[in-house]
This record gives sequence, structure tokens and C-alpha cells, in this order.
Amino acid sequence: MSYSLPSLPYSYDALEPHFDKQTMEIHHTKHHQTYVTNTNTALEAFPELSELDIDDLIQQLDKFPADKRTFVRNNAGGHSNHSMFWKGLKLGTVLSGTLKAAIERDFGSIDSFKKEFEQAAATRFGSGWAWLVLKKDGKLAVVSTANQDSPLMDEEIAGASGYPIVGLDVWEHAYYLKYQNRRPDYIKAFWYVVNWDEAAKRYEEKIK
Repeated sequence: MSYSLPSLPYSYDALEPHFDKQTMEIHHTKHHQTYVTNTNTALEAFPELSELDIDDLIQQLDKFPADKRTFVRNNAGGHSNHSMFWKGLKLGTVLSGTLKAAIERDFGSIDSFKKEFEQAAATRFGSGWAWLVLKKDGKLAVVSTANQDSPLMDEEIAGASGYPIVGLDVWEHAYYLKYQNRRPDYIKAFWYVVNWDEAAKRYEEKIK
């Protein structure tokens, strides 16, 4: 078994004008594909681990030799993160219901949550991600990870933990063609394309 690039549930231009067609196509077919290819290459020597779901794999990095671990961490992490990212994008959804109530409970207001999330995304130096996660205590929190680290990884590895509900890729490859160095503009545009239905599904499945 090997991992494969997931198809997008929409066309490359579906998120225009907020996320542009050219960036989406390159991001998906080049960057994400590279993470998939590299992960499969690394797993050739560990066929028993290639049977794992990608989210399970990145939680078991200690099963790899130390000299292979960073390569798997970066590439399997990239595959996991992007597989969630694509599902989490869609035009026209509305934050409501249980997830909205939980955000208001844990952040005070939707605006307070958005401000904290934008701050995490804007201040991540270099490349990485901003996340809305569900913590083990049942509360929502905003965290940030470097490179292709995931909050699903061990906290000692990723520097953050929790079950991802919403994730934003702040690598330059995610926005540079349209926004150049204006990362804050890209972050603001994200609110127009968050798939709140998918986020609510992830949240509700986890709190059952």
C-alpha cells in the first residue's frame, strides 16, 4: 500500500477571487504531490507502517530510525496537513451550531477567536501553520506549528497539541503568487473560504 494525492472536491478556480486558480493548482499538484512521493519513498523500507492512516503514521514517528525521522516528519506531516486543508476550504459556508457555541464559550466571541487565530498565523516566523484545535480537556484553543508539523504529533516534537478542527497553511507557496509578501491579506481572505461545515463535522465527531 502507498499513499496517493487526494483529489480536490472542487475545481482549482472554485475559491476565486480569494484563493487563485494558479496557486491552488501548483500547491496541490506540485507541493502536496511531493510530500506524498517522498513519504512513499521513505516507507519502502517500512512496509508494515505504510498500512497506517497518514494521521496515525505521524503520531508514531518514534518507530522510525533517528536518521529517517525528520524526513518522514516533514513529508508525512505535509501529506496529513494538506489532506485536511483541502477539505477545509469552500465558499459560502456559515459558522453555526455547536462549533460556534464552543468558540464563543472558549474565546469569548467569534471576533476574539479570529483575532487570536490571525495573530498566530501572522506571527509564525518562516513557514508553518495556524490551527484551531480541540484539547484533551474538551476546550478549543489556537496553536501554531512550524514547517509541516501537526498538532497530532507529540507535543515535544511539534510544540503544540490537540485535534485539528481548522488549519491554515502559511507557507509562502500557499499565497505568494496572489498576495506576494502580504501574508495578513491572505489570512483575512481565509475567512471567506473556510469550510465551516467540515470544521463542525470534525468537532462534533470528536466530542461524541
